[in-house]
Amino acid sequence: MGRLPKSQSASRKIRYAVVGLGYIAQVAVLPAFAHAKKNSELAALISDDPKKLRQLGKQYDVNHLSSYDQYEECLKRAEIDAVYIALPNHLHCEYTVRAAKAGVHVLCEKPMALSSSECETMIRTTDHCSVKLMVAYRLHYEEANLRAMQMVQSGKIGEPRYFQSAFSLPVKNKENIRLQEETGGGTLWDIGIYCLNAVRNLFQAEPIKVYAVTSGKGKDRFQEVEEMTAAVLQFPDERLASFLCSFGAADVSEFRIVGTKGQIRLTSAYEYVEPITHHVTTNGKEKKTTFSTRDQFAPQLLKFSDCILHDSVPEPAGDEGLHDVRIIESLYRSARIGQPITLKKLLRKRRPTVRQQLRRPPVKKPRLIHAQSPSG
Repeated sequence: MGRLPKSQSASRKIRYAVVGLGYIAQVAVLPAFAHAKKNSELAALISDDPKKLRQLGKQYDVNHLSSYDQYEECLKRAEIDAVYIALPNHLHCEYTVRAAKAGVHVLCEKPMALSSSECETMIRTTDHCSVKLMVAYRLHYEEANLRAMQMVQSGKIGEPRYFQSAFSLPVKNKENIRLQEETGGGTLWDIGIYCLNAVRNLFQAEPIKVYAVTSGKGKDRFQEVEEMTAAVLQFPDERLASFLCSFGAADVSEFRIVGTKGQIRLTSAYEYVEPITHHVTTNGKEKKTTFSTRDQFAPQLLKFSDCILHDSVPEPAGDEGLHDVRIIESLYRSARIGQPITLKKLLRKRRPTVRQQLRRPPVKKPRLIHAQSPSG
């Protein structure tokens, strides 16, 4: 395992194990392999739920089915090249490290981990074991978001001055994992990270100071995590960004970036089961463009498999995940102490570009097996 000999790279597919069979794995990751079969193969499923293993194994014709205790054994027995880690946030670091030590490449869901020290451990271990690490920022391959970045960089709206975003997902069940502190619940970890990653790449810069306020913790179902977080970020060149994310408000998913000559607004900006619409305003006139619903997960598999087969650096790699986690840590610290936090200077040379976009048709939502929807 690890890097493939060049003699093999042109003729074989990357064999994946999907680790964790919750909602996102069932509705998005597993179906995506049908659109990524050019270079990717679903070869193993790993979960502690026997019913999930049995039924999903049959549905996707996967014979290698294992529990978490059999993780390394399964990776070896099934000749796995890469894992897709779709586990709760607090397990990302452990299962990345275990895969790397087994010589297996890692595609890990975001947030990459729940602390910058865990992210650094993941990067250091994968580097030491000569395996690749990619963080599953699906919007780095989604056309509407990439076109917005391209328009900003082209000067379409003049000099970008400020960014605003709102992302809310009504989480109604108090047993939902998003409301449990131990497993990495919380608005910034789950949905705020989308707003943060968007503005960093739209501005092509890293924030230098952040301030946050949280609300609603300790009331009703929000006993362990906050109901809402509002954040303000200062960027170089006197630019500002603000976003609000909530588990208690109605569904909203949008952002707006405003420049000296116009603005770009995306509705359903962070969604993967709905069309995304551009509203571009310049010279007082608005032009609307809608991008149809697509499979946003297959492109990640295709790109990561290409990186493994051709020994290239993944985008986004571990440093992208680390940057977001460092900023989220600072936002939560700001909310605790009630003061803005000045950030250490961060460098991020590589950014997603429109050349990365890949179109694949949407997948049909399958019947769920012991899986809870995000708002359930």
